[in-house]
Amino acid sequence: LGAQEAPPAIISLYPGTGFEAHVDSIIAGGPLLGYKAEKGAADPKAAAAMPAVCGVEDRNRTAPFPFCGNRFEFRAVGSSQNCSFPISICNTIMASGMAALSDLIEGGMSHRDAVAKLFKDNRHVIFTGNGYSAEWPVEAKKRGLSNLNTTPLAVATFNSEKAKKLFADMGIFSAEECDARSEIMFENYTTTLSVEVETLINMIETGILPACAKDMAKYQAMPSLAGERQATYDSIKTETDKLKQLFDKRPHDLQAEAKYLCDTIKPQMVAIRALVDK
Repeated sequence: LGAQEAPPAIISLYPGTGFEAHVDSIIAGGPLLGYKAEKGAADPKAAAAMPAVCGVEDRNRTAPFPFCGNRFEFRAVGSSQNCSFPISICNTIMASGMAALSDLIEGGMSHRDAVAKLFKDNRHVIFTGNGYSAEWPVEAKKRGLSNLNTTPLAVATFNSEKAKKLFADMGIFSAEECDARSEIMFENYTTTLSVEVETLINMIETGILPACAKDMAKYQAMPSLAGERQATYDSIKTETDKLKQLFDKRPHDLQAEAKYLCDTIKPQMVAIRALVDK
C-alpha cells in the first residue's frame, strides 16, 4: 500500500453497497443467487475522452477487507511482514466459517437458510462507510468489534482461549504452539523497540546535541538573537535523559515489557522527535 493507505485496526468487511444489499435480501428470505457483478463506466464529461471502465464495487481503501469484483483483498499486512502468516490466518478463518456452514446443513437446515443464518449472525462486520472517520471506532464498539490498535494488544489475543480452540479445531496450531508464537511476537516487538530507543539516544548524543552546541556558540556575542534555541536545546537534553531513565525501568516480563515500551517509551520518543524537528 502507498503512504497513508493502511486501513484501521478494526477488522471489517466492505462488500460494496450492491453486494451489501444482496446480503440483506438473503437475510430477509430472498434467494442466494441474483447478484450481478457488472462493471460500470464513468463519464469523463469530455468529448475527447471515452468513458472509463469502473470496478464492480468501489474499492474502499479504508477497509481491511474490500470486495474487488471477483475477490476480497486483505489490505492490512504490515510492510515488513511476510504475507504467508496473514494468509494462513485468513485461510483458517475461511475454513472455520465453512465448517460452521457445513454443520448447519448437515444438521438439517437448507443451504439457503444456513447461508442466511451465517450472514445474519455476522452482519455486524459489514461496514460500507469511511474507515478513517472518527465515528467508525465509536460505531464499531457498539457492534462489539475489537479495536486492537497496538501490537501488544493484538499479540495478547493470539493465545486467548478462543483463538486456541479455533486453531485446535482446524488442526492448525496446538495450545502450546499458540503460546510459543505469542512469546516470539512479543520478543520481536520488544527487541525492535529496544533497538530503536538505543539508536535514537545515540543519534541525539552523537549528532543532535553536538550540532546544538555548535549552533549556540554562534550567539555568544549576542545571546538575545538566539531566540528559543537555548530552551529548545535544553529540552532535547532533558527529555533524552528522561527517556534513558524510563528505558532503564522497563519490566523484564515479555508481555509487560511490550506494553511498557508501547504506552510509555514510544510517547517519550515522539516528544523528543518533536523537539528535534522544531
